[in-house]
Amino acid sequence: MIAELGLALLWIAAALACLSLVAGIVFLRTGKDDLAALVRPASVAQGLLTATAFALLIALFVRSDMSVELVARNSHSLKPMLFKVAGAWGNHEGSMLLWLTILGVSGALVAIFEKRLRNDTLVATLAAQAALSLGFFAFLLFSSNPFKRLPVAPPDGQGLNPLLQDPGLAFHPPTLYVGYVGISVAFSFAVGALITREIGPAFARAMRPWVLGSWIFLTLGITAGSYWAYYELGWGGWWFWDPVENVSLIPWLAGTALLHSVAVTATRNALRAWTVMLAVIAFSMSMVGTFIVRSGLLTSVHSFAVDPERGTFLLALMAIYIGGALTLFAMRAGAVAEGKKFALMSREGSLVINNLLLTTILALVLLGTLYPIVAEAMGEKISVGPPYYNKVAGPLALILCLVMVAGPLLSWRKDDGKKLWSRLPAAAFAGAAVLFGLVLFGGKVGVLPLLGMTVAGVVAVASIAPLWKRNLRRTPLPTWGMVIAHFGVAVALAGMAAESAFIKERLVAAAPGETVKVDDFSVKFAGVSPVAGPNYTAIRGTLIATTPSGASFTLHPEARMFPGLMGTAPTETNEAALLTRPGGQLYVVLGQPVPGADGMSADRYQLRLWWKPLVWWIWLGGALIAIGAALSLLGRAQLIEIWRVRRARKAQERFA
Repeated sequence: MIAELGLALLWIAAALACLSLVAGIVFLRTGKDDLAALVRPASVAQGLLTATAFALLIALFVRSDMSVELVARNSHSLKPMLFKVAGAWGNHEGSMLLWLTILGVSGALVAIFEKRLRNDTLVATLAAQAALSLGFFAFLLFSSNPFKRLPVAPPDGQGLNPLLQDPGLAFHPPTLYVGYVGISVAFSFAVGALITREIGPAFARAMRPWVLGSWIFLTLGITAGSYWAYYELGWGGWWFWDPVENVSLIPWLAGTALLHSVAVTATRNALRAWTVMLAVIAFSMSMVGTFIVRSGLLTSVHSFAVDPERGTFLLALMAIYIGGALTLFAMRAGAVAEGKKFALMSREGSLVINNLLLTTILALVLLGTLYPIVAEAMGEKISVGPPYYNKVAGPLALILCLVMVAGPLLSWRKDDGKKLWSRLPAAAFAGAAVLFGLVLFGGKVGVLPLLGMTVAGVVAVASIAPLWKRNLRRTPLPTWGMVIAHFGVAVALAGMAAESAFIKERLVAAAPGETVKVDDFSVKFAGVSPVAGPNYTAIRGTLIATTPSGASFTLHPEARMFPGLMGTAPTETNEAALLTRPGGQLYVVLGQPVPGADGMSADRYQLRLWWKPLVWWIWLGGALIAIGAALSLLGRAQLIEIWRVRRARKAQERFA
């Protein structure tokens, strides 16, 4: 009965979404307040019912109810509990229900807590959110039912994809989806404001927490996904420019541009059209990513290989939502004034340049992702890899970082370029020192990594410039958040550049007792031993890494074998061993055995070892960026509360 109850709740929630949409449209046409009164409670109830349906799906996975097709295809009774729970969204149908759940809960939160917008704008926003939900309800109920029963339940399930059997599955997809859906809420705010023509500071202030919150989760999701792929796939890289990686990066780029634009609209009543258009673009990019991953257009390590009919359904939804929003924007473009004017040499001007660079990088990454798909459809096989992205996006990203340095040091409206240069001597000196040191002592370093480390030095020092001559105790949290986030960019950039410039790699076939040299480490291969995991067997290597100071560390890379379940083929995975030191990471992968002289017994094993200088700074930087954004969000909440208290006091004084 659990599956039937979950499906019934989805149908009821879909009906409530339809009610919200219809009531909102009729209210906006007729102005009948009794209809507007239906929209808020319907939105709240829809969110609660969808969340309950998703909880029931998790319960089915926990119970290992193999009569449900989704459970039978993606779980197994012997699977560890963490992967039973995470398996609920480690597949197409479950991930789409998670998406829809976050969408419904977000709409409920807007209905409950949003008090700053005019009533008609709020109703239009909730109606737009209901329209989004209704499309995804139709997608689930008619083509991707997660509660579908099997005619005959198998004795056990096929199990979860071994590459997904990692704690990262419990963190990476949910954080990304919260980020995507937060962008969809910003899209709904933009559509609501366009419908009622309330495009100004109030609309931007209501949208900003959702943009900032979604951007935090996108940052965390991308950072976690990068680290997960880094240690799980055994390829030794932290970013592969895989198409699915790209379609998570593209909304982040659009969200970054939107984040800065909405801040200007909220505080300075400028860049109104930019803010609305970027909200549409950011949501469009998340929809494009959803379509690419689930349409069967590409083959990726972590895409969902599903039938083209579902892709057609998503393509239709994308055309309706994006096409409708762009049509509405074109109709209202004349009424969307840009607000107050500003000079190019100003903080607003730097943010406009920032947005232009971000959208250019976005377009280049999108082109590199889609072009091979289009070319293949026309009969040509073309691969677009890291060389393209590094050459076209890398230089623009460095320019973007330099613009980011200047922005916080400029005044609003208008500034003097001479004053800007007077605020940058320490940052310029830091960049020059890094460049001088690398040229003299860094050896042969590529141009892009050299510039990357130099710019990282400039950004690191300039990021703390807004704190100079301030009382640190009285510095607002949003300022602290900006400083920490920008410093995190410098840390991540330094890690990326250093890893690219100074990485060392060794690929050897070693026998037990042999020692391999990689950078300053002496790594002794002690041998292998069989181990049994919860649902796999493995060959575990033992390696002892010794530093020049004599300190020793033991590493245990594994080659795992997951048995084939219910007719599926066995799967091999590699679990890398990592040794993290202040200067970087030693990364070791155990490969295949090398047959001995008799052609049968294995007396040597392939070993792949990397020394990656400062590579862990990449994820430290990502964490700092998210922490800085979270502090800014918390600070904005405090400012809103202070503003409400002051307004209440003034109201009491007037009536006293």
